[in-house]
Amino acid sequence: MFVSDSLNVNAQGHLTVGGADAVTLAQEYGTPLYVMDEMGIRENCRQFKASIDRYYGRGLVCYASKAFCCKEMYRIIKSEGLGIDVVSGGELYTAQGVAFPADRIVFHGNNKTRQELEMALDYGVTRIVVDNLDELAALNQLAGERGVKAGIMFRIKPGIDAHTHSFIQTGQIDSKFGLALETGEAMEAVREAIKLQHIELVGLHCHIGSQIFDIAPFELAAQVMIDFLYRIQSELGYTVKELNLGGGFGVKYLSTDEPAPYDAYMERVSAVVRSQCARLGMAEPFVLIEPGRAIAAPTGVTLYTVGNRKDIPGVRSYLAIDGGMGDNPRYALYQSAYEIVAAAHPLGEKTQQVTVAGKCCESGDLIGEGMALQPVQPGDIVAVLATGAYNYSMSSNYNRIPRPAVVMVRDGQARIAVERESYEDVVRNDR
Repeated sequence: MFVSDSLNVNAQGHLTVGGADAVTLAQEYGTPLYVMDEMGIRENCRQFKASIDRYYGRGLVCYASKAFCCKEMYRIIKSEGLGIDVVSGGELYTAQGVAFPADRIVFHGNNKTRQELEMALDYGVTRIVVDNLDELAALNQLAGERGVKAGIMFRIKPGIDAHTHSFIQTGQIDSKFGLALETGEAMEAVREAIKLQHIELVGLHCHIGSQIFDIAPFELAAQVMIDFLYRIQSELGYTVKELNLGGGFGVKYLSTDEPAPYDAYMERVSAVVRSQCARLGMAEPFVLIEPGRAIAAPTGVTLYTVGNRKDIPGVRSYLAIDGGMGDNPRYALYQSAYEIVAAAHPLGEKTQQVTVAGKCCESGDLIGEGMALQPVQPGDIVAVLATGAYNYSMSSNYNRIPRPAVVMVRDGQARIAVERESYEDVVRNDR
């Protein structure tokens, strides 16, 4: 019926999110409004955790924070026994705010600042994903100043075509992330790391892209990475004990999307890891995976109030909403497709095609073009589905518009997870 199990319809015929009436939520908390289903988040966490336990047995699921990060989200992830990956000092600071266990944090980033590296070391993060040799040298120095060894993983470019949008491919040689296998720089980095006094190379990491529906690229990446682990062991006599295979699992944004079941990925990739290790006569590594979008996206919707409609005969119909690229820039960035429904009658026939336009002073401020929608009037509430990932986390104050609130719903009961910004919040740092 809908793209997510977090959504349903109540006796009034209204859209519900996590059992809460979307129209009532809009009236109570205002719009634009991000709404997240807590039990949907927990169920997705449990499915990933169960899959790695069932098919591999030795691993850790780390939620990719960049998809959606706030203290309440970290509390949920922490209570479900998952780890997190962070990519900035801000995300690490948020994790510290809820006392997230340092040994379940992976710290990514292709250009971490000295301050961020110091934060990671001082908090006791044991998996810092090193992107380049400059960072390796800086981290060795900082660890030495503290009299500790920094536990690191190297980010490796396995050279895999992920069959996804070019903006979100990350595993090919022409990427700002990581060290390439083809050029020999990855092996050179390993040689350097194992010589350094204040560095402990604990693992390798790869990430081939995002919103990937095909499992085959993940299988190939696992094969390539196991082969590289074996090369390190056989040529350098050093055993790398952990392998982080990243994330990028596709989610259902449209009714026509067909992502693979969560456990199908782990079943097939585990088989590759096991067979490769057996063939090469090497111990199986501890495996980490990093789902972010797949945990958060399906559980969220964004509610908007319809403003006006502008019909241009023979061209298109614009439907204006009270949000836009400031709270969801993904269409402006890479034409990401969404489904939209009228919150008061989401099962009604979609009789119109509209271009949903935001309120920013920008021609490209659109949520989508040619979107099918039920009849709506100014003042009605519409819901854009599957917006739990890369919406709040990528939001901005463009045009000095305050960011929306985030409401977390559990069993029909809503609570504020992130307060709505005020105009005072927007100007707070002005001098």
